[in-house]
Amino acid sequence: MVLVARLLFGAALAGAFLALYVARLELCEPPHRLGVTMVAGFFWIAGELLLPGLALLCRDWRVLQGAVTMILALLAACWWCPALLLEPPRWLLATRQLERARKTLQALAEDNCPQDSLLTELEALSEEPPRPRYHSVCEICSTRVIWKNGVILGFAAFIGSGIRHCFTRNLLPHLPHFFSSHLVLVSTEAAACLFVCLTAERFGRRAILLLCTVLTGISSLLLLALTQYLLELIVLTLSVVGTAASHAVTMLSIFFASEVLPTVIRGAGLGLVVGANFVGKAAAPITAIPNSRGFFLHHVVFASFAILAVLSIMLLPESQGRSLPQSLQDGESQRRPPLFRPPHREDHLPLLAPHAIPHDYSGLASSSTPRTLRSPDPPREM
Repeated sequence: MVLVARLLFGAALAGAFLALYVARLELCEPPHRLGVTMVAGFFWIAGELLLPGLALLCRDWRVLQGAVTMILALLAACWWCPALLLEPPRWLLATRQLERARKTLQALAEDNCPQDSLLTELEALSEEPPRPRYHSVCEICSTRVIWKNGVILGFAAFIGSGIRHCFTRNLLPHLPHFFSSHLVLVSTEAAACLFVCLTAERFGRRAILLLCTVLTGISSLLLLALTQYLLELIVLTLSVVGTAASHAVTMLSIFFASEVLPTVIRGAGLGLVVGANFVGKAAAPITAIPNSRGFFLHHVVFASFAILAVLSIMLLPESQGRSLPQSLQDGESQRRPPLFRPPHREDHLPLLAPHAIPHDYSGLASSSTPRTLRSPDPPREM
């Protein structure tokens, strides 16, 4: 019974995390999506840092479970207060729930600036009879681009979480105490979150995800082949860099997936990507079994997968500064930008005059000198 209760508790936590992640993303404008998501990530990291202290104060796991349940009960109380937790109007409009969308937009307009354009568009849509349409996750299988993006990002999230144990295994002998090891691992996650926050908005999601995956793969291959021949300091440096890079790959893959998946199936598709992340985490305890010889094979497989992920990330579109896709058609219309952008031309003058400029050259005759218009003089005799 306890195991079933723990299973249900973990499923509820995962569902709450996914719902809050999607709602937070859909309520933000394109320039603020990454910043708001990373700030929420810092709150998550702060909770991981405070959890050992809370466990030290409670002393008993039952008291700790009760304290965590009380905190979650406060979050569940927001369900009964719509003003604190609004349904994203983007999803309501995409599924044609116009009446609920109108109420949500009016509540947002009262608390913030008026959104007259959105309300006008909503009134135009409401002229037709509202027919809500819901989509299932099975519709992803009938698509091509959405399916490809979801598989690649889920694979990257799986690699980022599964290969992390290959790096932390080299750190644990130098951190014998639980609190010191937990502090170092959470600090690497905070550093990865800060790196993504500072670079992904400037250089693009795909470029930073590609860079972090390359760093993860190179660190893994170097540790796999040269651990016995490298200095201890170099091994520790590669392990820290690989751990931070794997954290960045995981969090950026989940965020990237939330931007490229369309609104009508964003929750279901993002749930599959997060599920792939949890499957990668589940592979770590298997290699931690005492007297287990599967660690080397685990390291080889995930290092090879990291190289494969580098090649597949190049097939992804770029979502930086773009609006979220709403329908399946919007998701299918996303295209991969060129990896190397052509250099900007210095000369932007058109070769032909644009249509706005009149092609009347009659004024040249009046402005010309009489000498240029009359016939030339006959040649003089010498």
